[in-house]
Amino acid sequence: MIVDIKSLDEKGSGRGVVWRENEHGNKKKLKLTIPQTLIGEQVRVTVDQPDRKRRKAIAEEILTENDQRLAPPCPHFEKCGGCVWQHWDYKGQLQYKTDYVKRQVESQGFNPELVKDTIGMDEPWHYRNKMEFTFSPEGSLGLHEQGNFRKIISLETCLIAGEKMVEGAMEVAQWAKDHQLPGYNKDQHEGLLRHLMVRQSFATGEIMLALFATEAPKGKLKNATEDLVKRIEEKFPEVKSLLWLENTDWADRTQSEETHVLAGRDFIYEEMDGYRFRVWFDTFFQTNPTQAQKLVDLAVEMGEPKKTEKMIDLFCGVGTFSLPFASRVEKLAGIEIVESSIESAKRNAMDNGLSNTYFLAKDARKGIDEVLESFGRPELLLLDPPRSGAGGKVMRRIGRSQPERIVYVSCNPETFATDIKELEPFGYTLKMVQPVDLFPHTVHVECVSLLQRETI
Repeated sequence: MIVDIKSLDEKGSGRGVVWRENEHGNKKKLKLTIPQTLIGEQVRVTVDQPDRKRRKAIAEEILTENDQRLAPPCPHFEKCGGCVWQHWDYKGQLQYKTDYVKRQVESQGFNPELVKDTIGMDEPWHYRNKMEFTFSPEGSLGLHEQGNFRKIISLETCLIAGEKMVEGAMEVAQWAKDHQLPGYNKDQHEGLLRHLMVRQSFATGEIMLALFATEAPKGKLKNATEDLVKRIEEKFPEVKSLLWLENTDWADRTQSEETHVLAGRDFIYEEMDGYRFRVWFDTFFQTNPTQAQKLVDLAVEMGEPKKTEKMIDLFCGVGTFSLPFASRVEKLAGIEIVESSIESAKRNAMDNGLSNTYFLAKDARKGIDEVLESFGRPELLLLDPPRSGAGGKVMRRIGRSQPERIVYVSCNPETFATDIKELEPFGYTLKMVQPVDLFPHTVHVECVSLLQRETI
């Protein structure tokens, strides 16, 4: 069966349509999703169960190639689900992301010409400062197979993670193999090793290795954990946090019921924009520090904070944007529903000598109300919501609070566009949208935008 790739889906796979004739001579449309194909390509595929309306197929042969197709450099690319576009020239990826943001903005009635070209990376490899690897039931360490969370692809390398992070992960993998430690079986809910989280500060060089296991590191595991500490201390002086985290929950998440510090401390230091942050295993922090700095720079440039102004940072997390802005405004209030993040934000502000901040652990909409009562109307508001967006109720509450300028940092252009549509009745005009590529070789793109309240 020959298929023309007309578009890409939300996961970055090619889409095509073919018509099949059944035994009665009637034609039926068959929608196909074909990973690792590009728009404009013609591919040969075999489809099992073709009676279904939508099917995933594998390209057996590329008959006509897109001019931007490349040979993927990673040996695991065809199976690993870590990234999906290594076969696409980076300039092509950036153009697609720009066009995607424009489509989302235009779908809500905004001028797509307000969207600037996506800012990419000079070197789009080894950019991630956090990775979560998974142990297979046999004890090998890797990432999930593309589209199959039941299968783990054992890794020899990873081209999107920091190089020292990969070296540390491979050392842990060899340690588990040498001690014949079993991985966790999700179906039978038995086994020992579940995940390995690796974090690194590219600014300080500090590394965290966090093992998630179903038992405490004692008894029969004492010799193994002592050997792990010895190996890491001898080979990786950059590791300032070596953790063993107990997790017996059935949910397949990197969470901890009890944390054991095998060596070092339970956090590492990260730096951004000249400010120092403490990062724990469960701290949300931008995973591409190079591009995250560009997000901060853009937000400051668009927001134009002034020393005479008040500001609200909504969905503030641990203060990634709060701290750089706090030094530029009279006072800043940060709102975040996750209490541990608020405690981290307070500590980070104190560590950096900032005394003009106020952080509140509360739902965004209720938090705005509480801050406005004691704080007054802010001249500037920044929000950086999760992928689901802020939502209509929160956006309308922002509109009613009437800040002069709104800087919206988004990791999902679709929810961003629907969110800012809610601000139009309150007199806000979209001034610019700047996409930034934080995740090369994936479908994701971030945006920084400015909305201004028009006064009559």
